[in-house]
Amino acid sequence: MKHKLSAIALAGLLGLAAVRAQQQQQTQQTQQTQQQQKDIVEVASANQDFSTLVTALKAADLVETLKGDGPFTVFAPTNEAFAALPAGTLDRLLQEEHKDTLTAILKYHVVPSRIMAADVQPGEVKTVQGKSLNVQKQQGKVTIGKANVTQTDLAAQNGVIHVIDKVMIPEGVTLPRDS
Repeated sequence: MKHKLSAIALAGLLGLAAVRAQQQQQTQQTQQTQQQQKDIVEVASANQDFSTLVTALKAADLVETLKGDGPFTVFAPTNEAFAALPAGTLDRLLQEEHKDTLTAILKYHVVPSRIMAADVQPGEVKTVQGKSLNVQKQQGKVTIGKANVTQTDLAAQNGVIHVIDKVMIPEGVTLPRDS
């Protein structure tokens, strides 16, 4: 009798564990589906690590563009990446008189197609800014220019975001300095 009760209890626990695992999987799928219904800007705005990027997108008047149909791949620098710029650079870039420079830098982080991590191939990819970025893939790590990709495939309905650890400056673009 004891063994029967133990077997029944064990079966019940296994059943509960299976139900819980299925609920977690359904929750993850729901979250992914909800995220995919948001556009690039909404996905970035929902992530605290991109608050500086979102501020920069607003200052450069690129919000409406990245809310458009796309598809876009955005290599998104984190707040830490922006903080690593030389002292005062971000504040100057956000000023109206440096809007063209900020716009060029931000467009250099956008490719006019959806490139999921599984589709990344080494080589050059042309950015919305007009210049190309060098993509390297070695030992499972991907670099874009001199930036490391630290997280991939933040899906949006009009593209995808890949997180990078540096702000990339296109060749020929000069960062504003103190006057």
